[in-house]
Amino acid sequence: MSNYHIKNLEEYWQVYRKSIQNPEQFWEEIAEEHFLWRKKWDSVLEWDFSKPEVSWFKGAKLNITENCIDRHLATRGDKTAILFEPNNPKEEAQHITYKQLHARVCQFANVLKAQGVTKGDRVCLYLPMIPELAIAVLACARIGAVHSVVFAGFSASALATRINDCDCKLIICSDGSYRGAKTIDLKSIVDEALEDCQSVSKSLVIKRTNGNVTMKEGRDIWLQPLLDVADTSCPATIMDAEDPLFVLYTSGSTGKPKGMVHTTGGYMVYAAYSFKNVFQYTEQDIYWCTADIGWITGHSYIVYGPLVNGATTVMFEGVPSYPDFGRFWEIVEKHKVNQFYTAPTAIRALAKENLSFVEKYDLSSLKVLGTVGEPINEEAWHWYNDNIGKKNSPIVDTWWQTETGGIMISPIPYTTPTIPTFATFPLPGIQPALLNENGEELKGNQVEGKLAIKFPWPSMARTIYGNHQRYKETYFSAFKNMYFTGDGARRDAVGYYRITGRVDDVIIVSGHNLGTAPIEDAINEHPAVAESAIVGFPHDIKGNALYGYITLKETGESRNHDNLRKEINQLITERIGPIAKLEKIQFTLGLPKTRSGKIMRRILRKIAEKDTNNLGDTSTLLNPEVVQNIIDNALV
Repeated sequence: MSNYHIKNLEEYWQVYRKSIQNPEQFWEEIAEEHFLWRKKWDSVLEWDFSKPEVSWFKGAKLNITENCIDRHLATRGDKTAILFEPNNPKEEAQHITYKQLHARVCQFANVLKAQGVTKGDRVCLYLPMIPELAIAVLACARIGAVHSVVFAGFSASALATRINDCDCKLIICSDGSYRGAKTIDLKSIVDEALEDCQSVSKSLVIKRTNGNVTMKEGRDIWLQPLLDVADTSCPATIMDAEDPLFVLYTSGSTGKPKGMVHTTGGYMVYAAYSFKNVFQYTEQDIYWCTADIGWITGHSYIVYGPLVNGATTVMFEGVPSYPDFGRFWEIVEKHKVNQFYTAPTAIRALAKENLSFVEKYDLSSLKVLGTVGEPINEEAWHWYNDNIGKKNSPIVDTWWQTETGGIMISPIPYTTPTIPTFATFPLPGIQPALLNENGEELKGNQVEGKLAIKFPWPSMARTIYGNHQRYKETYFSAFKNMYFTGDGARRDAVGYYRITGRVDDVIIVSGHNLGTAPIEDAINEHPAVAESAIVGFPHDIKGNALYGYITLKETGESRNHDNLRKEINQLITERIGPIAKLEKIQFTLGLPKTRSGKIMRRILRKIAEKDTNNLGDTSTLLNPEVVQNIIDNALV
């Protein structure tokens, strides 16, 4: 029996029980047998959730890029590591072998060193989905620099916030990016952001679109000429298992974004282990995750998880709708993709289109389908299962978070029987608990509660960059000695988990976690706005969309409301990015508040969902008359 690669349900239960009864022995065996360590650990696990402090493989020495690249060179040197599919289908795909990847990562790492980047320095990456993004991530890890990838759809203001929060020394960016029919000028966004960033001394610029850009003397440097003269070998900096590997920002329900810190050893072990099992990857497979490396899905399941396993991982620059809605399926046929991992949002958008976009392509290579970002609804699940998998490819509906570093609850294909909308069982080593309002664990099946995890797992984030107290308050204060996920879930008669959604002020839109507070802060900067409240409401494609209730100052009341709506969304785009724009904006006389001044979002949510017959208890409201006014003027 292999703990590392589970192949049937009986084996799953044997491995799962072992992982729970003796977690340290379980993870030690996996770590010893499947990875390259320069020095073995002194202890497998030390933890205390009350502080919270967790360390895995303490004292071990390694470099994650030796595990991603170097150790494959003898046996897989000529195998494609990264298969780059450009935005424009007429542009040729690139096959980057493990040998080529090794040379390119070493060159990039040497360039970073020449620019003064050393172990522990933070480097910001603001790039489109081009091979250089994956190579830059690995180049940072090669020399022990901590990468902080910022999704290249964020605004200059959001980029600056993230750079400043972790004091990045250098930024890697590009002149622009291609997204469908659009060409986006990324360099000017970076230039604007860097006006407010004192810590960045250098900006390395990659040519992608050949647009006209302004290069600031002494700061901005074209990358290619430096790579051309860089050495193709670079010794890997030896890291401690608990040294930081990367910082990745995620929306908080309050305050600025949280920089989740992931460390090296445990993250590597869990990303690799979960990848192998959830996708049942075998040696000749072509694996494709459509996410952006700007999100945790791209870190764990485009770069690190696949490469540690010696896989061929597809990187796609484009969008599912360009040049038409058959683009995903064209790529599956062209590269004979075996595992395909995407977001329910994309599936819902494609399901709305004519089936001829699917039927013209041969999808028989597909063995496993996956979804990520939010629970997939039943209708989309059936469309995906019937039309893409032809009922032959199991769907893995994966639940996890930026904070968890890897997939936590998911079917294992060909092992776990799947049911639409259920993430099914926890992966080995994961110990979920459902809790009631008092923090008591709900035992047995057919229960619903708040989802927490009661035992550490190797890839969990260790802290929030520069703010351990916030880490403690956010994840470990709701329930004693448990990590609280912020999600609700129910467990059915056989013990399958179904995620029921967020229980805090985070709204999942198109698979992206959007905290309401930063969006409200942006809206409230508008001179005509007195105050605002954002809630989510069901949306056919996005899963949820954003509904804004906005009270205007007297000066705003006389303004044209349509123009105001445009200005407010423009402000959100500038402060956060277009992903956070409001679908509906309703101007109100006031917002429903408790006597202590707290906005009753629960009521606003019900109105947005058109469920006004069941508003619940409104007796604590300071201004109940406002509610009827909002209902009367609600947007259809």
